[in-house]
Amino acid sequence: MTHPAPAGPGPDALALWRRRADACVLLDGFHALKHALRFGADVPVAVTSDREGALALAEELAPDVREALGGLLTEVPHAAYTSLVPRPHPTAVAALAVRPPREAALRTLARTPRSSPVVVLDQPRNLGNAGAVIRLAAGFGATGVVTTGPLDPWHPTVVRGGAGLHFATTVERLDVERLPPGPVFALDPEGEDIRGLKLPDDALLAFGSERSGLSPELRARADHLVALPMRPQVSSYNLATSVAMTLYHWSATGGAPHVP
Repeated sequence: MTHPAPAGPGPDALALWRRRADACVLLDGFHALKHALRFGADVPVAVTSDREGALALAEELAPDVREALGGLLTEVPHAAYTSLVPRPHPTAVAALAVRPPREAALRTLARTPRSSPVVVLDQPRNLGNAGAVIRLAAGFGATGVVTTGPLDPWHPTVVRGGAGLHFATTVERLDVERLPPGPVFALDPEGEDIRGLKLPDDALLAFGSERSGLSPELRARADHLVALPMRPQVSSYNLATSVAMTLYHWSATGGAPHVP
């Protein structure tokens, strides 16, 4: 069924964007906007250089948010759209969302007992990898993702890599000494084979940086060192792959999220 495309909220979208940009999170692309809306994000403005195409995509892939998109998306000239984003997305859609309050995120992370682990990325360096991990954490129903170190987990490139699923979990940056409560299971080649372990729901699953592994501070905080199975002479897995394997192991040993 094809719905008529409403006219959108009017010509003030670009002015509103410029007023709100510094205080909001960039949602780069149709899928990031789709997921943000599904999980309750406050989206004050959304633009596209192809409104008809974006709404057709919603009709095909996300009919549950089609009505919301119809009332939100404003068509702007392509040059105006590209001026708002660092790297134009193939879907030519961009939006701004209000970042969830830090205080609420900290309360969620600190709440016990937890029904799913928190993923800790210790001193991550690659923005795209961090986004992929957040997407995985959301998919597995993890309580949240915490990063240590200078990388901003709400950087536009991380949000793009996470396809807007920051709004489906809790995402924060903390120092090691301020990590949430719970036993820390840190991934390390010298650790115990994960296949012999059951990861508890209240675990903190910690992963070192892509280049240098666990920091001394995180290693000292770890309660258990855990190793993923790996063929000899293979040096490492990609960060997102390691997180996926670990979350799958947690889910396969009793922690699987409910799937309707």
